[in-house]
Amino acid sequence: MKTTEDNWLYTISSKHKLIDLNLKEIWRYKDLLFLFVKRDIVTVYKQTILGPLWFLIQPLFTSVIFTLVFNNLGQIQTGDIPPFLFNLAGITAWNYFKECLTGTSGTFTKNQNIFGKVYFPRVIMPMSVTISNLLKFGIQIGIFTGFYLFYYFQGSGVNININIVLFPIYVLLMALLGLGFGMIISSMTTKYRDLTILVGFGVQLLMYLSAVPYPVSEAKLKFPEWVVPIVVYNPLTQIIEGFRFMLLDSGTFSWTSFGYTTLISVVIFLLGLIIFNRTEKSFIDTV
Repeated sequence: MKTTEDNWLYTISSKHKLIDLNLKEIWRYKDLLFLFVKRDIVTVYKQTILGPLWFLIQPLFTSVIFTLVFNNLGQIQTGDIPPFLFNLAGITAWNYFKECLTGTSGTFTKNQNIFGKVYFPRVIMPMSVTISNLLKFGIQIGIFTGFYLFYYFQGSGVNININIVLFPIYVLLMALLGLGFGMIISSMTTKYRDLTILVGFGVQLLMYLSAVPYPVSEAKLKFPEWVVPIVVYNPLTQIIEGFRFMLLDSGTFSWTSFGYTTLISVVIFLLGLIIFNRTEKSFIDTV
C-alpha cells in the first residue's frame, strides 16, 4: 500500500521553540503589520479636535511644568543648558518608551476577540504599537529640534557631540525595553487584571526614578544614599542621560554603562518574547 506525504506550504502549530523570533512568518504577514500600524496612527486621534497637535502639546506643557516645579521651585541645576530644553530632551525620550510600554501592556486583553477568531503571529500587535509610536517620537524630535536651534542661535552653549551617531541605537534600546516590559505585563494581565491599574501608577513612579526631570549629578547630591543606586543603575536612566549627552553635550557617558544598558535591554526583550510566546498558547482560556 502506497502512502503519500502531504507537503504543506504553511503549518500552524502551538509548538514553538523557547526563543522563536519567527521572522519569516512575521515577514509573510508584513501587510497586516503595516495595516495595524496605520490603524494605530489613524484611530488614536481620529475623533479629536486638535489631532496630531497633541503630539506637540503634551511634551511642551510637561516641559514647562517641570521647569517651573523642579528648576524654579526645587532649584534643580542643569548647568549651562536652558532648563526647558533640558526637560524637553528627557521628556521626548521618555515618552517613546512610555508609549511603547503602555501601548503593548494590554495586548491580550484588548485584542482577545480578534485573537480568538483568526490566526496570525500575535507578536505583530505589540510590534505595530512600537512602530506606530515612531511617528509621534519623530514629531516630538522635530519640535525639540526647533527649540534647540532657537537656543543655539541665542548663544546658550548647547552642542551636539560625536555620540549623535548612537541615536538610532538609543531609539532601538527604548523600543526593546518598552516592548519587552509591555509583553511581560500583557502576559501577566491575562491572569492578574489588577496589573492594568498598577501600570499607570508604576510608569509615573518609574519616570521619577529614571532621571527625567533632573540630571544624575543632582540625584547623587540630593537623594538619600539608598536611592542613588536605584537611579544610577536604572537602564532607563542611562538611556535618558545618554540621550541628553549626545543632543546637548550635557551630563556623563561611559561605554561601560552603554554596554550594560544594551545588555539589559536585549535580555528584557528576549524574556518578554519568551513569556509572550508561552502565554499566547493558552491565554484564551484565562483571559
